[in-house]
Formats: sequence, structure tokens, C-alpha cells
Amino acid sequence: MSKPLVIFGAGEIAQLAHYYFTRDSQYSIAAFTVDAAWLDGATFCGLPVVAFEQLATEFPPEACDIFIALSYSGLNQLRREKYLAARARGYRAASYLSSRASLLNDGRIGDNCFILEDNTVQPFATIGNNVTLWSGNHIGHHCVIRDHSFLASHIVVSGGVEIGESCFIGVNATLRDHIRIGEKCVIGAGALLLADAEPLGVYIGNATERSRVPSTRLKKI
Repeated sequence: MSKPLVIFGAGEIAQLAHYYFTRDSQYSIAAFTVDAAWLDGATFCGLPVVAFEQLATEFPPEACDIFIALSYSGLNQLRREKYLAARARGYRAASYLSSRASLLNDGRIGDNCFILEDNTVQPFATIGNNVTLWSGNHIGHHCVIRDHSFLASHIVVSGGVEIGESCFIGVNATLRDHIRIGEKCVIGAGALLLADAEPLGVYIGNATERSRVPSTRLKKI
């Protein structure tokens, strides 16, 4: 028998969470919730939207779990805040673990995680609470990803890497083995890290510049 789940959020990530949990989990979505100040309609995805301040009355924590479906906005601090608020009110935070991911780390995954398809998590890796792994990442053996971090797609995290709390790592970034990424770091798309990253660091890869030759002069395309 499926257990009811309430999703915090009413945007694109909440819609995706509804899609994944509905098609690939033991949960049935009962409702959505947002802060009362952001309540902008009675329904979302055909389900009721309830003010978070009133959630415990209509969907008490003993009757359903919750999933915080928010992005890395504010360097993950908004998602962290709502996750902690829900836990303080007694809710169990559900994780979505795609059946199309290769999770080989014997369940070392916290709650309120969002791990999408084609992720490979190798043995002895540890993933904390409230972590998002978008699709197609490689998480190497003996890695540690701490709470509230967000990893976009097609990232290579080599073996033994430690990623601190509330980090954001962009698409196609590569982290060499056995380095430490300090808390609240931003690793930009396509960046290559070969050494430790200090907390609050910003590491941006070089963008490809436009060629001086226009496309109309390319003879082989």
C-alpha cells in the first residue's frame, strides 16, 4: 500500500518531483504546500495546494511524509530552511531514488534526497540529507557529499572526494580524486578542480568564445 506524500513547492522542480514519485516510487502524492505568502492558486498538477502554516492540520505528519522540491536558490539555503522547518514539525522527509540509477553504496543516502536517472554512486560513498543529484553523474568510491548540496548533470566526482555542505556544482564539472570542497562553494559548468577548494569559493570554467569565422564560411558543414 502506497503512503501519502506532500510536496513542498509549486514550480518546475515540484512538477518533476510529482512525475518521478508518481511513476517510480511507493508514494502517492496527496497535495502540494507552499508558504501562505506564495499561495497563488488552489491546485497544482490537479492536486490541492495547502499553506505550509496549515499543513499539519490538513495533512498531519503521522499520516504522510513530505518532500522539499526546491532548487539551489540562495546557495541551497531556502531548501535547507524548509527542510529543517518540516523536520521540526515532525515530518519524515522522503527521498526519491531512481530505479534507473546505479546505487552501489549500501543505502548510505540521507533523507529528502533527489537522485535521478543514470547516476552511478560507487561503493562506500556517503550522501547526506537534502542532496540533489540531477541525471547522469558519477560519484566515485569513498566520496562524501554533505547535507544540502546540489549537483547538476554529467559531473565526475572522483574517488575519495569530500564535498561540504550547501555546495553547488554545475554541469560537466570534474573533480579529481581525494580533494576537499569547502562548504558553500560554487563550482561552475565545465570547471576542472585539481586541488582543494576553500569554503565560499567560486570556481568558474572558461567559456568557449565565438570564432571570427562565420558559419556560412565553413565548407565541411
